[in-house]
Amino acid sequence: MSKHGPGHEAPVTIPEYFRESVNRFGTYSALASKKCGKWEVLTYNHYFEACRKAAKALLKLGLERFHGVGILGFNSVEWVIASVGTILAGGLCVGIYATNSADACQYVIAQAKVNVLMVENDLQLQKILSIPPNKLGTLKAIVQYKMPMNESNKSNLYSWDDFMDLGNTVPDPQLDHIIASQKVNQCAVLIYTSGTMGNPKGVMLSHDNITWLAGTVAKDLKLTCASEKQEVVVSYLPLSHIAALMMDIWLPMKVGGCTYFAQPDALKLRNRTDSVVPPLRFPSSCGKIASGCKNMLLQPTSDGIGEVCMWGRHVFMGYLEKQEETTEIIDEEGWLHSGDLGFMDNQGFLYITGRIKEMLITAGGENVAPVPIENRVKERIPIVSNALLVGDKANFLSILLTLKCETDETTGEPLDKLNWEATKFCQDLGSQASTVSEIVELQDPLVYSAIQKGIDDVNQEATSNAQKIQKWVILEKDFSFYGGELGRASHSLCFSLAKKLAFNQAGTFLACTAADSSSTRAGPPQGHPGFLPQPPQARP
Repeated sequence: MSKHGPGHEAPVTIPEYFRESVNRFGTYSALASKKCGKWEVLTYNHYFEACRKAAKALLKLGLERFHGVGILGFNSVEWVIASVGTILAGGLCVGIYATNSADACQYVIAQAKVNVLMVENDLQLQKILSIPPNKLGTLKAIVQYKMPMNESNKSNLYSWDDFMDLGNTVPDPQLDHIIASQKVNQCAVLIYTSGTMGNPKGVMLSHDNITWLAGTVAKDLKLTCASEKQEVVVSYLPLSHIAALMMDIWLPMKVGGCTYFAQPDALKLRNRTDSVVPPLRFPSSCGKIASGCKNMLLQPTSDGIGEVCMWGRHVFMGYLEKQEETTEIIDEEGWLHSGDLGFMDNQGFLYITGRIKEMLITAGGENVAPVPIENRVKERIPIVSNALLVGDKANFLSILLTLKCETDETTGEPLDKLNWEATKFCQDLGSQASTVSEIVELQDPLVYSAIQKGIDDVNQEATSNAQKIQKWVILEKDFSFYGGELGRASHSLCFSLAKKLAFNQAGTFLACTAADSSSTRAGPPQGHPGFLPQPPQARP
């Protein structure tokens, strides 16, 4: 790699990066949110001053160097100001998923040594107050950044306005000294994994990880600076995930873009929008390698599929206080071993086909990547929400299906009622079914036939008989964050929990083991749900 290429640009800290943007784009719009039906906009100058004020308020509350500030709630201007203010004050920004349980929140608060916790509303506040104080470790104060507070008599509990006022009493030189002492290779942000295979891990991101990658991506995407044509971003994906954090905060900051914050209920309109204006296409590739980075496929098969490994200044520092896990994923030469399987096409685009741990090996010894098959099933059968292929060490493949249904707006728990898309699917078939239980209990012949046709279509594309789906079953409840079957970060299935839930729902399960290998019927037998006493062998 050239010593003068994009991988060798001079590193900068996040405060330096922010200051440069303010100098260039100070009067341009930076953050916009709707309040009382009207859009309120902060310029980069106002944005910068608000972050400094928040930083001083955090210092007043006792934020210690390299300790965390947790942020628990939906995306908002306050979320971003708290995040950037934390970094200016020398702390670690720690996004916490709003759907986390109290126990999951407690683990992150303790592990990240959170001194101050930002909560969106009373729902999130009550979640935290339900945790015994002796389990909250280093927590010194809680700030509720939205909605009127119902717990005004609690000590060390602040509204957003009261919190920001605390910054007025801290002198600027105190904050400036902390900013000047920061180094590019120090941790600034903690991103927690979904914790589907145990407790979540804190992914440490340095100043350079963030500022260098934002600059590189801005160039690769040919984003325009605000002085030419301002880029606009709509923020709705959780900022506790690195993809949203980069796209909604750090990338716009590089080019003077403006981030608009969606309302918490904005996604409810998505389904209706899709029905009126269908998407032209869905991206299937991860894209090309970013400038200044390297990728390799480790131990590729004859089909060119191997483990995706990455090298560059974007590779994270390691897992917080987990050296053994860090050395397992980042080797001595700095290569990150992702655990993902993928291939590169002849134009340099990367495609992910699944996880190494998800690979199924049939009784005949053939390797089967489940994700492409699962995705094709969901594409061919629009009523299907989630699909889980099973059949490791079995004589043939089976698939567990869940149907698209409505969810509880508060908890995210899947309900029995079909959503609009699934209902329309049934109506187009001539079925009057409106719930999942109706379809499963009555084995609705119209719906079951349509699903079987979709399975047949998928099987037509199989490269071998071993990759064909021989049996399928509909589960009575969809997978969800609430039930623990989905990983929060990527919507990926947590297979051990999904399998457990499936067994609990069915009691006994459809035949997909060697015990029933003599049957080749693709769907459930007529007259009963198609369950047998032996559960299927699921992938690890």
